[in-house]
Amino acid sequence: MKWEYVLLDKKDGVGTITLNRPEKYNAFGGNMRQEILQAVEDACADADVRVIVITGAGKAFCAGGDVDEFVGGTSNALAETEVASNERFTMCKVVKAINSVEKPVIAAVNGVAAGGGCNFALSCDIRIASEKARFGQVFTRRGAHPDWGGIYFLPRLVGYAKAAELIFSGEVIGAQEAFRIGMVNKVVPHEELMQATYEMAGRMAKNAPLPIAFAKRGLQNFYKMDLVQALDYEAYVLGVTMKSDDFMEGFKAFLEKREPVFKGR
Repeated sequence: MKWEYVLLDKKDGVGTITLNRPEKYNAFGGNMRQEILQAVEDACADADVRVIVITGAGKAFCAGGDVDEFVGGTSNALAETEVASNERFTMCKVVKAINSVEKPVIAAVNGVAAGGGCNFALSCDIRIASEKARFGQVFTRRGAHPDWGGIYFLPRLVGYAKAAELIFSGEVIGAQEAFRIGMVNKVVPHEELMQATYEMAGRMAKNAPLPIAFAKRGLQNFYKMDLVQALDYEAYVLGVTMKSDDFMEGFKAFLEKREPVFKGR
C-alpha cells in the first residue's frame, strides 16, 4: 500500500515505518496520523514481521503537530477533539496498537523528537538515538497538554520528578542527557543509527516470538505485580512455551551447534 506521508518496508523479519514528510520535519499533518495507524496495523498483522522499526526521513524524527495547520484550523486532530476519547483520537489508536502488538517496536530517533513526536518515540519498547537527536516536551510552551501517551510513558522511564520538570518547563534536551536519565536505550554516531538499529532488530527477529510476546506483556505490567504474581506469571508462561515447537527447536539447535529456526509456534 502506498501512502503520501509514510513508507513501509519489510525485509528479513523487520518492518520499517518511516515518517516521510521531511520538508516539515515529519510533523503530523494532513492524513499522516491515519497513515501511520494503517502502517502500524499492517506491520502488526504481518506474521513475517517479527520486529517493527519506526524512524523519520531527513533531519528529524518528528516535530509533533503541524503548527501551521493548528493555527489555520485545518488540523485533523482538531476535528477529533469534538468527540474526545481514546477511541476517537487516531494517535491513541496508534499508541495502543504499538503496545498491544506482541512484537518488539524500536524507535530509531534520527533527529529532533518534539511534542507528540517525542512521545511517539516513548511509546515504543526501545529507543536508539542518533547523537544529533533532541527530545522536547514542548507542549506547555504552546499552550497544549502532552499527548501520544506522554504522561504515561515519561514518568515510567525517568521518574515522576524528572518527568514533571521536563513537561512543566518544556526544556529540550540532547541525546546524551536523554540517555543519562533513561529516556533512550543507547546513543550512537548519527551515520551508524540505522545500522545499530537493524543489528538490534535482527537479533530480536531471530529469537523465538512466543516468549518475546509474553515477556513484553509481563514487562508492561511489572508495576502492577508483586513478586508472587510475577512468579505465577512466569510459571504460567513457562508451561505454555515449553510445549511449543520453538522450545524444542531451540534446545535441538543448541545440541546440534547450529542457529535455531523459530516458527512462532
